Amino acid sequence: MASTTTHHMQDLTVENHTIDVPLVWGDPDDGRSVEVHACVVIREDGADLPYLVFLQGGPGSEAPRALASPTSPSWLGDALKHYRVVLLDQRGTGRSTPVRDEDLERGTDAVVEHLTHLRADAIVRDAEAMREHLGATTWNTLGQSFGGFTTMAYLSTDASSLDRAYFTGGLSGIGLPAEDVYALTYDKMRAATLRYYRRFPEHRDAVARLVDLAADGAIVLPDREVVSVSRIRSLGMLLGSDDGWQTLWSLLEQDPATNAFRHDLAAALPYRGRNPLYYVLHESSYADGVVTNWAAERAEPDDFLADPTLLTGEHVRREWAETVPAFQPWREVAEALAQVQWPRLYDAEAIAASGIRGAAAVYYNDVFVPVEHSLATAGLMPDVRVRITSEHEHSGLRTGQVLPRLIDLAQDRILR
Repeated sequence: MASTTTHHMQDLTVENHTIDVPLVWGDPDDGRSVEVHACVVIREDGADLPYLVFLQGGPGSEAPRALASPTSPSWLGDALKHYRVVLLDQRGTGRSTPVRDEDLERGTDAVVEHLTHLRADAIVRDAEAMREHLGATTWNTLGQSFGGFTTMAYLSTDASSLDRAYFTGGLSGIGLPAEDVYALTYDKMRAATLRYYRRFPEHRDAVARLVDLAADGAIVLPDREVVSVSRIRSLGMLLGSDDGWQTLWSLLEQDPATNAFRHDLAAALPYRGRNPLYYVLHESSYADGVVTNWAAERAEPDDFLADPTLLTGEHVRREWAETVPAFQPWREVAEALAQVQWPRLYDAEAIAASGIRGAAAVYYNDVFVPVEHSLATAGLMPDVRVRITSEHEHSGLRTGQVLPRLIDLAQDRILR
């Protein structure tokens, strides 16, 4: 079953496509299905352009919604010069049969089993179904962060469906234990934190004060979360975006006794209740054939354990299922998922044999996807041209400056 609606926003045509797909790909006897939704955005006179499917970061995040004025997301206008853009909601998000707190009423085992079918390999099968629904023989991918991981899974199984692939901060390591990934991201966070303190040395004392308040249970958010030390430290996530340091600076300049601070802190903290999948499924995105077992905690270096002013990044904590009100209902699910033996996601030989063309932005200071792993993976794809830059952080795509350069690289308009 499929449905399509169309509307117009200024000079854009926006088509909404919804299709039914199996929950469990490869098991025709299972019988369960989910809906997958995609928004196709087309500029005037662009109806004959090839398709570019945007694979969102995450895991557990829906695609952005297209707006005509100003063109949003920021990279969309440049993409529409060359492509019809497909904004695909990952299964379990947005309008693709979203996972909700109410699903927990089905019981922990049922929810855990359902969530094991929401990883990149299943998203690839959904994308293939959407491509066929749209009548495209091949299409192109733009993978941001986890979306790049999904593209690698795509190349492992269905590379013939892709013409060009664009990666922005999305070249993950292959065949690595999750704790190896997190160990290196701690190194990146240490460097980012110390860079920040060199610019604003007084803020190390400000963080220390917040850590002490959190240790005493003295910071309570509007949703009644009693903020833990690890939650304060997770503000380091802000250093992974181009302008996130400004949010951190503004927060650390405030009086922590004020209502304004508590509201601003709630808005700045990562892993918020709007998106529980980002918390419960995060480590699985690095699980290329392994059990994660709270890998970020197990990989924490001694200096981080000794010095709570060293900020952390995408390092999820088991205790948040106890202390964060939005995650408390998901505690048993999160614990069970941490013990799942995940199948392999990537096939290095298939990726190397794919012959894929494209371009990749690799951010030298990326605190989430280390440059070392990205370059090793890029080495499997000699026709994907790599731009290494320290001009942007992991969120560089949002600036609107990254994609035009990648398109020029992929289409041989820049020689480097």
